[in-house]
Amino acid sequence: MTNQYEMMIGLEVHVELAADTKLFCRCSSRFGDPPNTNICPVCLGMPGALPQANMEAVRLATRAAIALNCSINPVSKFDRKNYFYPDLPKGYQVTQFYEPIAQGGYIWIDDPRKKIRINRVHIEEDAGKSVHAGDEIITAEYSLVDCNRAGVPLIEIVSEPDISSPEEARQYLEKLQGLLKFARVSDVKMEEGSMRVDCNISVRRKGSQVPGAPVEMKNLSSFRAVVRALAYEFQRQAQVLEQGGQIVRETRHWDETEQVTRVLRTKESSDDYRYFPDADLPRLELSQGFIEEVRNEMPKLPDEIVSYYVDELGLPEYDARVLTLDPSLAEFFDACVSLGADPKTASNWIMVELLGYMKAENIPYENIPLSPEYLVSMLELINKGVISGKIAKDVLVIMIETGQDPRTIVKERGLEQISDDESIARIVDEVIAAHPSVVEEIKAGKAKAVGFLVGQVMKHTKGKANPAKVNTILRDKLLS
Repeated sequence: MTNQYEMMIGLEVHVELAADTKLFCRCSSRFGDPPNTNICPVCLGMPGALPQANMEAVRLATRAAIALNCSINPVSKFDRKNYFYPDLPKGYQVTQFYEPIAQGGYIWIDDPRKKIRINRVHIEEDAGKSVHAGDEIITAEYSLVDCNRAGVPLIEIVSEPDISSPEEARQYLEKLQGLLKFARVSDVKMEEGSMRVDCNISVRRKGSQVPGAPVEMKNLSSFRAVVRALAYEFQRQAQVLEQGGQIVRETRHWDETEQVTRVLRTKESSDDYRYFPDADLPRLELSQGFIEEVRNEMPKLPDEIVSYYVDELGLPEYDARVLTLDPSLAEFFDACVSLGADPKTASNWIMVELLGYMKAENIPYENIPLSPEYLVSMLELINKGVISGKIAKDVLVIMIETGQDPRTIVKERGLEQISDDESIARIVDEVIAAHPSVVEEIKAGKAKAVGFLVGQVMKHTKGKANPAKVNTILRDKLLS
């Protein structure tokens, strides 16, 4: 049934800016403080309190717009969006409806290679937060309001309906998240609410030029939820159309437990919000010099870093993409290379051993539990033959868990590699004598059996023997 229909998806992404203070006052925007400790008459909407725009937030919004290939509007202005939420003290939200700070950008996704257009980027303030005594607002005995988040600076990034599948939506959001993180615009932590997604989806029969009625899904807080909600909603709308029904323009909620969408309310239009210019805030005028200053201070973005890693450092593109999953990871790798590590060797150890440990222990990228100096020092011990690659894996874990430097670990625990020919030859003789049948197989032409004997030598030495020398000495003795 669904193969007769197609979807058009537009995403509205709210991103909290990494400004130290709120958008129109100087209260802290820090996440996680005790409830209602970062508040003042301005963010509480007290009568007579006058707002003043935070230029740090304006600078970050401008940087985001540049990273997203938007045109910056030299003049923009703030408007009031009127609606009631218990956690919106003023009874309206200050946003940019008529004249946003930027328009007309785009992001490329890779599979398929496709440009997703961005309609606009505008600045607005966040609402507070309602904390319900229970999982659902309907069944909660009571609700508490925390206004710490009220007035925190946001940008809203509105895409055109160019996205055609849940998978494309995921790619777009991952690319957007990476760009904003590397541009140092926001930490974009969905688990803390600093990146939230509203999805607009419409469904129509293939070949039709008439868009379907849009349905909105609000405040999705994970990529997994976005993908599943869009997949469900496509199936639901296609079924309604197939049965001769009509899609109602409405706002729906994604029920993570039941994996279904549910109606919240009939979707509002712009008239319902009674937008009008905010009389307390002057127009925001950005000079060309300011815009160029922001452009020149832009940190390197992921695609630029990937190109450098591939073209200048000789890394495979896969490695480069993994290393640019997060700015902290790229900075760690860059530090290793600047300290003299071979790029590919450092990349392998970071991607496989270090990230493997961090994933197992659920350690976020920004808390990499090892210094670049220690990792490079350990790689030098491998290069000099002091320890083997196998022993180095154990050393890496000990470094992370004790904080000791690798040279101290190797010395105190007696982990130096056995490299002198006489010691290795003696152990090789013992292994050959203990496995005469394997020796006969090798002499009969079964070369792969040599690996078994190498393994026995390494087992006997607890991984300390130099593998290259073991191979050489073992083959010499077998041939003789």
